[in-house]
Amino acid sequence: MAAPQGPITVHLRRGAASAAADLLVLPVPEGQQTPALAGIDRGLARPLRQRVAAADFRGRTEDVLVHHAGGTRAVALMGLGRHPTDGDGWRRLGARARREADRQGARRVAIHLGAAAADTAVVATVAEAFLLAGYRFDRYKSERNERRRVERLLLLGDPVPAAAAARAALATVDTVVPHVMRVRDLVNEPASVATPRYLAAQAEELGRAIPGLDVEVWGVKRMQRENLAGLLAVARGSREEPRFLKLHYAGAGARARVALVGKAITFDSGGLSLKPAKAMETMKYDMAGGATVIGAVAAAAQLALPVEVTGYVPATENLPGGSAQKPGDVIRYANGKTVEVLNTDAEGRLVLADALALASRARPDAIIDLATLTGAVRVALGGLYAGVLGNDQGLVDALLVAGRAAGEPLWQLPLVAEYRDDLKSPIADLRNVGGGDAGTIIGALFLAEFVDGVRWAHLDIAGPAFSDRDLAHAPRGGTGFGVRLLVRYFQGL
Repeated sequence: MAAPQGPITVHLRRGAASAAADLLVLPVPEGQQTPALAGIDRGLARPLRQRVAAADFRGRTEDVLVHHAGGTRAVALMGLGRHPTDGDGWRRLGARARREADRQGARRVAIHLGAAAADTAVVATVAEAFLLAGYRFDRYKSERNERRRVERLLLLGDPVPAAAAARAALATVDTVVPHVMRVRDLVNEPASVATPRYLAAQAEELGRAIPGLDVEVWGVKRMQRENLAGLLAVARGSREEPRFLKLHYAGAGARARVALVGKAITFDSGGLSLKPAKAMETMKYDMAGGATVIGAVAAAAQLALPVEVTGYVPATENLPGGSAQKPGDVIRYANGKTVEVLNTDAEGRLVLADALALASRARPDAIIDLATLTGAVRVALGGLYAGVLGNDQGLVDALLVAGRAAGEPLWQLPLVAEYRDDLKSPIADLRNVGGGDAGTIIGALFLAEFVDGVRWAHLDIAGPAFSDRDLAHAPRGGTGFGVRLLVRYFQGL
C-alpha cells in the first residue's frame, strides 16, 4: 500500500527492523534500549549495544545515537521518552527522523514502529510529521541545498493495521500535507508577490483542479454592491486592489454546513497608525488566516468529506497612502452597525466583520474564523498555541479535541461580556480598540457583534501561524497552522 507525497512514496509493511534502507530509525522508549534492538540482526545489534552503553543513551525525548553500519547505511536510535504512546511523541519522532534523513542524505528511510504500527493513528502521525518536516522555502536563494532528498519511506511493524484502514489513513496524509505546504508557501512569499490578486489566482487554480470546489472572486464593484465597507475602508491606503474570495464545497450526504472566515491582510504596515519598522518585518504573514481557509476548504473537497463548507476570505493590504482611512473615521456596515476607527492598525477585525456578517446571513450550522488578530495572544500563549473563544461551548470543545489530535493545540480564553464596555464609542455603536487590557478578548468581543444567531468560534492564530525559529515539523516562517485541525474537525462531524 502506498501514498505518494511529491517524490516520496510512503509504504507500510509487516517485517523486521533489518529492512534495507539508507537510514534505519529505531524508536526507543526511555529505559527500554535492549528490547528496541531485539528485532535486528545480531551482527548489527552487538555494536549498537556497545555504542548505547558508551554513550549513555537512555531513550530520553531528545536522545539520538547514529551508527554507521558500513557503506552508506546508517542506523539512528531515537528516544521516545517516558510516554511513547502519546501522539505528540510519535509526531516528534517522525519529524526528527526526517531531519536525520536529510543530514545523512538518505534516499530510502525505514522507521521500525514495532507493535505501535497496529495503531492506524500512529502510522498516519509518523508519516505526516516526516513529510511536513521536509518542507523548504528556498526559491529565492541563489545557492540551494542540492543534497540527495528522500524518495521512499518504509514504516515497519508487527502487527500492522488492516490494509484498507492503512491505505485510507495514508491517503488522507497524502492529500492534506500538500495543502499545508501550499499555505506555508503563500505565507512565506514576499508581500510584493502574494498580493490580493495573487491569492485570488491561487484559489481559482485550486477551483479548476479539484472537482466540487467552486471559487468566486469579487472585485471592487461587487464589494460595493455587497457593502463590504470594512474591507473597502482598509484597502483605501493601497494601490493594490482588494479581493474578496468565496470558496464553496458541498460533499455528498453533508452532515453539517460550516462557514470558515479567514483574515488575509497581505501586508500590514498599520496604516496611518504606523507600526515600528521592526514590527513590520514579518507582516507578510498577516494573511495566514485567509491562506488557511483556502487550504482547508480545498482539502475537504479533495478528500470528498461529507460536509458543506463555505470559505470567506477578505484580502487587502493595509498601507498609509494618501487615501487611507484616518483615526476617527466611522464605518457603517451592511448589518447597520457603525464603528469608529481609533487605530488603523486594528484593521483585521474591520475586514472580518464584513465576512462574518455575510456568513451569518447564510445561516450555517457553525462559523469558525481564523486570524492573526492580536499580539496579545502571543504574549499570553507564546508561539505554539492558538487562542480560541466563542459563543458555543460545544463548538469550542470540538475544536479543542481536533487541535489535540492534529498536533495544533488551542487554549480557550473566556469571552468576558463585562469587557464589552471597553468598545463603547461616543459617536458610533462601537470603536475598534479597547483600553489596552485583555486585547485578545476585546478583539473577539468586537467580532461577536457581527455574528448573528449562529454558533461561532474565533481562533486567534497570531502565535503559531508564523515561527521565528525552526520547529520540529517546519523551518522558520509560515507553519500552515490550522489546516490539519480543521480537517480533523470536519472528519468528526
